[in-house]
Amino acid sequence: MAFLISKEGIESEYIKKIKELSGEDINACYHCGKCSAGCPSVDSMDRLPNQIIRAIQIGDIETLKTSNTPWICASCNMCFIRCPRGIDLCAIMEGVRQMILRENEDYIDIKKYSDRLADLPPIAVVSAQRKLSS
Repeated sequence: MAFLISKEGIESEYIKKIKELSGEDINACYHCGKCSAGCPSVDSMDRLPNQIIRAIQIGDIETLKTSNTPWICASCNMCFIRCPRGIDLCAIMEGVRQMILRENEDYIDIKKYSDRLADLPPIAVVSAQRKLSS
Protein backbone atom coordinates (compact mmCIF):
# COMPACT_ATOMS: atom_id res chain seq x y z
CA MET A 1 0.00 0.00 0.00
CA ALA A 2 1.51 3.28 -1.09
CA PHE A 3 1.27 6.31 1.16
CA LEU A 4 1.31 9.75 -0.35
CA ILE A 5 3.15 12.50 1.42
CA SER A 6 0.94 15.34 2.54
CA LYS A 7 1.78 19.03 2.43
CA GLU A 8 2.86 18.78 6.06
CA GLY A 9 5.09 15.75 5.45
CA ILE A 10 3.89 12.38 6.71
CA GLU A 11 0.20 11.53 6.64
CA SER A 12 -1.57 13.54 9.36
CA GLU A 13 -3.66 12.10 12.16
CA TYR A 14 -6.65 13.96 10.68
CA ILE A 15 -6.36 12.04 7.41
CA LYS A 16 -5.73 8.75 9.22
CA LYS A 17 -8.93 9.29 11.20
CA ILE A 18 -10.97 9.95 8.03
CA LYS A 19 -9.63 6.69 6.60
CA GLU A 20 -10.49 4.88 9.83
CA LEU A 21 -14.02 6.32 9.97
CA SER A 22 -14.78 5.53 6.34
CA GLY A 23 -13.07 2.16 6.23
CA GLU A 24 -11.99 2.90 2.66
CA ASP A 25 -8.61 2.68 0.94
CA ILE A 26 -8.47 6.26 -0.26
CA ASN A 27 -5.15 5.72 -1.99
CA ALA A 28 -6.81 3.21 -4.35
CA CYS A 29 -8.48 6.07 -6.25
CA TYR A 30 -6.81 6.88 -9.54
CA HIS A 31 -9.10 9.81 -10.39
CA CYS A 32 -10.97 8.47 -13.38
CA GLY A 33 -13.75 10.98 -12.61
CA LYS A 34 -16.65 8.53 -12.87
CA CYS A 35 -17.84 9.48 -9.39
CA SER A 36 -18.01 13.14 -10.38
CA ALA A 37 -19.57 12.42 -13.78
CA GLY A 38 -22.44 10.47 -12.25
CA CYS A 39 -23.09 12.60 -9.17
CA PRO A 40 -26.59 14.14 -9.24
CA SER A 41 -25.56 16.85 -6.74
CA VAL A 42 -22.40 18.02 -8.49
CA ASP A 43 -24.02 21.24 -9.75
CA SER A 44 -24.30 22.48 -6.16
CA MET A 45 -20.78 21.48 -5.11
CA ASP A 46 -17.80 23.82 -5.11
CA ARG A 47 -15.38 20.92 -5.67
CA LEU A 48 -15.91 17.67 -7.51
CA PRO A 49 -16.04 14.47 -5.44
CA ASN A 50 -12.77 13.21 -6.94
CA GLN A 51 -11.14 16.52 -5.94
CA ILE A 52 -12.13 15.82 -2.33
CA ILE A 53 -10.47 12.42 -2.59
CA ARG A 54 -7.34 14.10 -3.93
CA ALA A 55 -7.37 16.62 -1.09
CA ILE A 56 -7.42 13.72 1.37
CA GLN A 57 -4.62 11.95 -0.48
CA ILE A 58 -2.31 14.96 -0.33
CA GLY A 59 -3.39 15.97 3.18
CA ASP A 60 -5.01 19.27 2.21
CA ILE A 61 -7.10 19.66 5.35
CA GLU A 62 -8.07 23.28 4.66
CA THR A 63 -9.77 22.25 1.41
CA LEU A 64 -11.75 19.63 3.31
CA LYS A 65 -12.80 22.09 6.00
CA THR A 66 -13.84 24.89 3.64
CA SER A 67 -15.52 22.89 0.88
CA ASN A 68 -19.29 22.48 0.77
CA THR A 69 -19.01 19.20 -1.15
CA PRO A 70 -19.11 16.83 1.86
CA TRP A 71 -22.24 18.61 3.09
CA ILE A 72 -24.00 18.57 -0.28
CA CYS A 73 -23.35 14.84 -0.82
CA ALA A 74 -26.74 13.11 -0.79
CA SER A 75 -25.21 9.67 -0.09
CA CYS A 76 -27.10 8.25 -3.06
CA ASN A 77 -24.28 5.74 -3.78
CA MET A 78 -24.14 6.59 -7.49
CA CYS A 79 -20.39 7.21 -7.09
CA PHE A 80 -19.92 3.82 -5.41
CA ILE A 81 -21.85 2.07 -8.19
CA ARG A 82 -19.79 3.75 -10.91
CA CYS A 83 -16.37 3.44 -9.24
CA PRO A 84 -14.16 0.87 -10.99
CA ARG A 85 -12.15 0.45 -7.76
CA GLY A 86 -15.23 0.00 -5.54
CA ILE A 87 -14.48 2.99 -3.32
CA ASP A 88 -17.46 4.04 -1.21
CA LEU A 89 -17.21 7.80 -1.57
CA CYS A 90 -20.36 8.32 0.53
CA ALA A 91 -18.58 6.73 3.50
CA ILE A 92 -15.58 9.00 2.90
CA MET A 93 -17.80 12.10 2.77
CA GLU A 94 -19.41 11.01 6.04
CA GLY A 95 -15.95 10.59 7.55
CA VAL A 96 -15.01 14.12 6.49
CA ARG A 97 -18.26 15.49 7.96
CA GLN A 98 -17.63 13.62 11.22
CA MET A 99 -14.12 15.00 11.54
CA ILE A 100 -15.34 18.57 11.02
CA LEU A 101 -18.20 18.12 13.49
CA ARG A 102 -15.86 16.58 16.07
CA GLU A 103 -13.99 19.86 16.06
CA ASN A 104 -17.30 21.58 16.91
CA GLU A 105 -17.36 23.45 13.61
CA ASP A 106 -21.03 23.50 12.59
CA TYR A 107 -21.88 23.88 8.93
CA ILE A 108 -25.11 25.70 9.71
CA ASP A 109 -26.27 27.81 12.60
CA ILE A 110 -29.88 26.82 13.28
CA LYS A 111 -30.44 30.04 15.23
CA LYS A 112 -30.07 32.08 12.04
CA TYR A 113 -33.17 30.36 10.64
CA SER A 114 -35.35 30.57 13.75
CA ASP A 115 -37.81 32.97 12.11
CA ARG A 116 -38.45 30.48 9.26
CA LEU A 117 -38.55 27.24 11.28
CA ALA A 118 -42.35 27.29 11.57
CA ASP A 119 -42.64 27.12 7.77
CA LEU A 120 -40.39 24.07 7.42
CA PRO A 121 -41.44 20.45 7.90
CA PRO A 122 -40.15 19.25 11.30
CA ILE A 123 -38.36 16.29 9.73
CA ALA A 124 -36.33 18.66 7.54
CA VAL A 125 -35.21 20.68 10.56
CA VAL A 126 -34.27 17.58 12.55
CA SER A 127 -32.45 16.02 9.59
CA ALA A 128 -30.49 19.19 8.83
CA GLN A 129 -29.56 19.65 12.47
CA ARG A 130 -28.32 16.06 12.77
CA LYS A 131 -26.27 16.17 9.59
CA LEU A 132 -24.94 19.70 9.67
CA SER A 133 -24.26 20.51 13.31
CA SER A 134 -22.33 18.94 16.15
